[in-house]
Amino acid sequence: MRIETLAVHAGRRVDPATGAVGTPIHLSTTFERDPDGTFPRGHLYARNSNPTRAALEECLRDLEGGAAAAAFGSGSAATAAIFQTLLPGAHVIAPADAYHGTQRLLRDTFIPWGLAATFVDMTDLAAVKAALRPTTRLVWVETPSNPLWKISDVRAVAALARAAGARCVVDNTTATPVLQRPFALGADLIVHATTKYLGGHGDVMGGAVVARVEDEVFAGIRRVQAAAGAVPSPFDCWLVLRGIETLPWRMRAHSDSAMRIADFLVRHPRVEPVHYPGLTTHAGHVLAQHQMSAFGGMLSFQVQGDRDAAMDVAARLRIITRATSFGGNESLIEHRASIEGPDTRTPDNLLRLSVGLEHPDDLIEDLAQALD
Repeated sequence: MRIETLAVHAGRRVDPATGAVGTPIHLSTTFERDPDGTFPRGHLYARNSNPTRAALEECLRDLEGGAAAAAFGSGSAATAAIFQTLLPGAHVIAPADAYHGTQRLLRDTFIPWGLAATFVDMTDLAAVKAALRPTTRLVWVETPSNPLWKISDVRAVAALARAAGARCVVDNTTATPVLQRPFALGADLIVHATTKYLGGHGDVMGGAVVARVEDEVFAGIRRVQAAAGAVPSPFDCWLVLRGIETLPWRMRAHSDSAMRIADFLVRHPRVEPVHYPGLTTHAGHVLAQHQMSAFGGMLSFQVQGDRDAAMDVAARLRIITRATSFGGNESLIEHRASIEGPDTRTPDNLLRLSVGLEHPDDLIEDLAQALD
């Protein structure tokens, strides 16, 4: 089935007991045993599994074309579960410009716990190759990366990881399975913050790990999911399932509007670099054309001047909301460096824009009056 059909039907079945077409929300935390002590219906306790969560996991598995999926209470919980499958002494290669939450997890939690990590420019294949060690177990790819939207060559990085006996993990949050297919490019695991485009309405937090094969690594992720219990509620799972139904159409609208806004910003005299892979001037544009079907709804731009100049532009906006997050119906903007803190590598005059589903002309007019 094509992605539009999968988005509507994957993981969903007519309820055999009631005939309900919509996926039920099963709120029960425990499930009945048979007299012999078994669980023939497949569920034991809500931390281990739940029918609504199982529906979401099946949907995510099919959307990405994988073998299995595990849902979590946040994207960070999903990320942590992958790192928790590694033993002390294992080495991870991660992007120097990865989402700051991923970097923080590695630096503040898992390096003190015993993992080793090297942060490299993931767009530089020579740097990735040089960072590989005999103990390397994971190579983490985030493409497009947040907030400069750099494009990494997933196929090439996955091949380097495989040759070294490591697994390649792709954070596919900003692209989603509609725009990018990491398993077709050689990735072993895909991670999502379902809070963003998959949920799509800014009203649910969640995360997920999807596996290309259901092997011992994914079994370890399942163990962490059940033992640590960072699982989404049934209602949260239902909200993500609801959001996924319109995902293909939303991603096209986000991408089309972002392209128009990037074209406007790149010509504005008060704007310096515009970071958007759809622009032909973007360093990763050609690669993005090859491994993405569209360029997504996220862009960043640098306002001429300093931090105060950027903050002033954000303060003048009337439609676009100053808030952290992305992937929802409403457009959001933020001064990313102040969110990331003193160790940020983000330019101080940069604003990150999540392009929503408003009419692009209204968004362009809002940006124009704020910049002027």
